[in-house]
Amino acid sequence: MTTLIQTTAVKPRTAPLALEAGLIAKYSTQGPRYTSYPTALQFTDQFTADDYQRHLLRARPIAAPLSLYVHLPFCRWLCYYCGCNKIVTKKPGVAREYLDHLAIEIELLTTQIGATRQVTQLHFGGGTPTYLDDAELTELVHLLASHFNLDANQEREYSIEIDPRTVSPDRLALLRGLGFNRLSFGIQDTDPHVQQAINRVQHTEEIIALVGAARAYRFNSISFDLIYGLPRQNCTTLNHTLDDVIALLPDRIALYHYAHLPARFAAQKAIERHNLPSASEKLAMLSLATTRLIEAGYVYIGMDHFVRPEDELAQCQKEGHLQRNFQGYSNTLAPDVLGIGVSAISAIGDCYAQNSRDISDYYKKLDAGQLPIDRGLIKSTEDQIRAYVIMQLACNLRVSAQAFTDKFSISLWEKFADVQPKLEEMQQDGIVVIEHDGITITETGRMMLRYVCMVFDQYLNAHTQSYSKTI
Repeated sequence: MTTLIQTTAVKPRTAPLALEAGLIAKYSTQGPRYTSYPTALQFTDQFTADDYQRHLLRARPIAAPLSLYVHLPFCRWLCYYCGCNKIVTKKPGVAREYLDHLAIEIELLTTQIGATRQVTQLHFGGGTPTYLDDAELTELVHLLASHFNLDANQEREYSIEIDPRTVSPDRLALLRGLGFNRLSFGIQDTDPHVQQAINRVQHTEEIIALVGAARAYRFNSISFDLIYGLPRQNCTTLNHTLDDVIALLPDRIALYHYAHLPARFAAQKAIERHNLPSASEKLAMLSLATTRLIEAGYVYIGMDHFVRPEDELAQCQKEGHLQRNFQGYSNTLAPDVLGIGVSAISAIGDCYAQNSRDISDYYKKLDAGQLPIDRGLIKSTEDQIRAYVIMQLACNLRVSAQAFTDKFSISLWEKFADVQPKLEEMQQDGIVVIEHDGITITETGRMMLRYVCMVFDQYLNAHTQSYSKTI
């Protein structure tokens, strides 16, 4: 017999801004951003290169599009806040050696997965992708084009992460000519004192010039990454940063909470803890930023992301087919992600596979003619069920009970009867609306989206301290 969650519906709050202090405190905990489920903390070295090869071969005849992620780990300077897999160096020749090994990996991969699937999404991440010089970037794009079916359609999503200190307007022209149509600028904060505290000094005038050039070269989308909770940051400094950002009207803004985890990320040991804002100050900054961005016309789609209302992501969310993967939100319907480069993660079929995180090991395996897999996992049926619910909520703010039953031949309510008390409590708090036909995130609930997803995560308790705050 189907068990329905029967509770008194609570009228959704009209905006995610009207959060009582008690409600914020209640739902502010540490949790994943769910770019995958299970998350990378569940990966194991019991998953081998042979396992990955079997999945690649199985994916070869599939006609669906493909997404490529290329990790370029090098940085010229150490940013103290950063938790990415990176190599800080100015040593000549490091990019040359890396490109040579990328060529080996790409050859190994296409031998297995083939070269016919259309690549509708391509992302260069890092590190600092623009650490490579113009000739090296050109060589890498040509290498990919010679091995994969790169999409010439302007609706493709070809993006690259930009450190404004490493590019000029002329370099943006080169990137546009290479086929990139989306740029993601690492802004973080425009206040000079905050920039000094995180060892990332960049001038607002240069950012203004780059954005102007990007628009002149007709990039489809410009995204800014911002961080709140940084050392020496407060509501006054953040308000000035928001003035600078809103004046430039980027298409997308990611507003991340700084997670101070020096035991996990050695670079963060350079940050003096007494310079960090308090929990109450960080919540005030979040409220300020959310208010300012929404008043400026941005739509909060969830998971730290704001977009212009005309942006494709906002439209996809309205239509119920927004996607999320290791690159964040996407409107590209590519079921498989092929990760290339040190530490890169692939999602092929029902498996996740991560390359070696140590560059020496990455090189060693490739020199031996082996795929450089370090760890991964094969999703169980239980994982796939929970991943479906989490991604539906994270992307489209709703999970349909009927669609769930159609897909898995079980009742949503029976499957998750154990979390009924938590869902009922969240409904009373105005976070979700639970009806016969599914679960819907309210406007207020968008701010708590990570917490709602956590309810369906069976692995969470063992790794909570490894994540950033949900609010």
